[in-house]
Amino acid sequence: MNFQTQYDRYYKEFESELMRRCEEMNFQPQILTESMRYSLLSGGKRVRPVLFLSALDALGCDYKQEFATAMALESIHTYSLIHDDLPAMDNDDFRRGRPSNHRKFGEGNAILAGDGLLSYAFSLLFEEAERGSGHLAAAREICDAAGANGMIAGQSADLLYTGKSGGERELLYIYRNKTARLIAAPVCAAAFIAGRGEAQLRAYGEALGILFQLTDDVLDVTGERAKMGKTLGKDAEEDKLTAVKVYGLERAQALADEYADRCRAALAELNAPFLYEFVGFVRERNH
Repeated sequence: MNFQTQYDRYYKEFESELMRRCEEMNFQPQILTESMRYSLLSGGKRVRPVLFLSALDALGCDYKQEFATAMALESIHTYSLIHDDLPAMDNDDFRRGRPSNHRKFGEGNAILAGDGLLSYAFSLLFEEAERGSGHLAAAREICDAAGANGMIAGQSADLLYTGKSGGERELLYIYRNKTARLIAAPVCAAAFIAGRGEAQLRAYGEALGILFQLTDDVLDVTGERAKMGKTLGKDAEEDKLTAVKVYGLERAQALADEYADRCRAALAELNAPFLYEFVGFVRERNH
């Protein structure tokens, strides 16, 4: 099975589960459910669920028993996008080619939709943690990656250094926390559930997360809005601390190649061809 066929399989199976769970949502008032569903169902690559399901598959687990954790991962990611787009954060009117949540439902409702998705994710993870120590460790990993020791810390540093001077040390702190922690968490969670492969998959996930953000920074300069589905050129306009600002475009692209090599090297002791090819999917993406 080639990479795209396998990706599509994980994607479609997860998408079916996502649709089912969204149909079951019935939070009141109804606008809360509508705004949560709006962002969950707005498309996207489903990178984190696909990484999680494919890592479980590579480790010999029945990934079809683990959709609740995959749903939690996507809910956390979606909440972060809703809040990222708010005027007080990145101030973006578009996400995945559609109006941002706050443009559709208002800022207050968008904040609450994000809060609702985060608490929904934690509820799913608490339920899964009852299955045993591996699922408990997986839940702890994801919660920590999403919290004040992970993504929130990275987002705070991102705001702190916007419009200010900063170098490689500050940039890597933002990268590792804002993006890499929640890219590594799915594969680490799979390792905890499987009971093996944690060191290799952590090294892989962290390098992949930095590669993902490097590629994002490059695409903000070189990408096409129609393909990206969001406003481009905002990093330079807002004077964000990015790889392009710190290294220049050419060096940022070379660094992306270096991190792609790190990802592949981390998998040397694992038989995980899909995860190996996933590196090229991230490095060569145009959206």
